[in-house]
Amino acid sequence: MTGFSRFMTSSIGRKAVMAATGLFLISFLIVHCGVNALIFFDDGGKTFNIGAHFMGTNPVIRTIEVFLIIGFLIHIVQGLLIWWQNKKARPVSYVVNGASKNSTWYSRSMALLGTLLLLFLIIHTSNFWIPNRTNQFVHGEELPLYKMMVEKFQNPIQVVLYVFGCFLLFWHLLHGFKSAFQSLGMNHEKYNSLILFSGKTFAYVVPFIMAMMPVAIYFGWVGE
Repeated sequence: MTGFSRFMTSSIGRKAVMAATGLFLISFLIVHCGVNALIFFDDGGKTFNIGAHFMGTNPVIRTIEVFLIIGFLIHIVQGLLIWWQNKKARPVSYVVNGASKNSTWYSRSMALLGTLLLLFLIIHTSNFWIPNRTNQFVHGEELPLYKMMVEKFQNPIQVVLYVFGCFLLFWHLLHGFKSAFQSLGMNHEKYNSLILFSGKTFAYVVPFIMAMMPVAIYFGWVGE
């Protein structure tokens, strides 16, 4: 096994890959949140549809989309491997050894939060992304995504589900943003306060905007 292979299969290497893919996915969240926020123009979905059409047909975006899927898979696999390594290395619970006093509950629950987010992501993509891409491949045209959103979020169960998913994302980001920079060696007292502030701001703002999308549609603040 080469030095690179040993590094990539080590705890530090896995965390570095986890961090790199996490930051890549964060960049996706910024774009995804920005496109979703277009519904707040409240123009019957015209502006949103322009943004969604660009994201769904631009060849550069579609290429990046492939790497995004790969990034998701790597992030998930590495997260599960890190969790398993930690579980084997620490058979005694946090409650017993007192480590819970030195860490937050959500930092110790990243595997659970990530798993729940994965389930939410499966539901989310099956509602919108998968049907739309399937229709593009089969029939060569996009589905009316804004209309689909308005119809989907008339159901209060769907609204609660999406808000809960954004709540999970908030906790995941609250620890994951800062942790990603630390795992990549970007841990310096000169920059830590800025990273911490940026991470908290991102963790609050992005999930909030995304949660407000189904809420606004359900209560009729925006519509067709």
